[in-house]
Amino acid sequence: MSEDSLSQDEIANLLSAMDAGGGVPTATPEAHVARRPRGRVTAYDFKRPERVGKEQMRALQTLHEGFGRNFGAALSALLRSIVEVRLTSVDQLTYNEFVFSLENPTCFNLLRAEPLEGNLILDINPSILYPIIDRLLGGGRESSSFARRPLTEIELRLVARITSLFLRELKHAWENVLELDLSVERVESNPQLVQIVPPNEVVVLVSFEVSVGDVRGMMNLCIPFNSIERIASKLTANSWVAYGRQQASPENLEKIKRSLRGSVVEMIAELANTSISTRDLLGLRVGDIITTRKDVNDPLLISVEGVPKFRAVVGQLKGHKAIEVETAIETEPPIASEEDAEANP
Repeated sequence: MSEDSLSQDEIANLLSAMDAGGGVPTATPEAHVARRPRGRVTAYDFKRPERVGKEQMRALQTLHEGFGRNFGAALSALLRSIVEVRLTSVDQLTYNEFVFSLENPTCFNLLRAEPLEGNLILDINPSILYPIIDRLLGGGRESSSFARRPLTEIELRLVARITSLFLRELKHAWENVLELDLSVERVESNPQLVQIVPPNEVVVLVSFEVSVGDVRGMMNLCIPFNSIERIASKLTANSWVAYGRQQASPENLEKIKRSLRGSVVEMIAELANTSISTRDLLGLRVGDIITTRKDVNDPLLISVEGVPKFRAVVGQLKGHKAIEVETAIETEPPIASEEDAEANP
């Protein structure tokens, strides 16, 4: 007989105690019944199954946080205005829930992302889309009301500039995971007419908040789970650690040079420097001469954005004052002072 079983006498005592209306007698050590520890119970919603692992969700969040910053900078350059793009959430839900959460009409872009299977969805909320279109058409900074209607042909052409910018930055963001060939298949105004996956299929919804001045709106990227199921092993946080330590490639350096080539910088030619008293400064008149110790044949110091860069000589070109750059100044690392050496032995 096992230790968890009661003897015949113990069973009779329990029955007699219950018939007499008394309490249940305390079990003896021999009659102690071992209880199994209760396991941890986790609620599971079959309507919203979580098929994407937590590590993959964290990786997607990290990936699209960087994408949001880059897309915001690119959109700011396009609109010539400060645009902030902030990642608000990365969630799992069913496709049916995603579609019915959108406005109608809206800007519903059906995307093709080779070599991923199926399609992706880019939804741009009209509350932010129409102000952006207004800026592209030369509108002012003040916000105005807009009509709830489908986009016209001209507006679709302007939206194509925004989506192409979105796809370009998205491709760069995914480079470390997979080389994507992104394109827009078609644009719909009614999201309920597009059925890329079954209604109960799980999708990953990446939501961004776009701010242009005092106007805010949402952009949503819908990624079906069956599209990324095969590459789920590549969506790990370790990929971005390696990505952050990569050296800059010649292509990236050339791209940065091309972007900076049209930048406007401040260049200052320092003719000479001297010190005079406040009395002499207040007494200066047009035509007065200020003497310095600098020789007329000595080269001038040219600073770019406050940093000394060149040596040049002063002259004249076509009736205008000019300078001719002779040499470049080699920048050297700062030499630590004796006080710094004592502080950091």
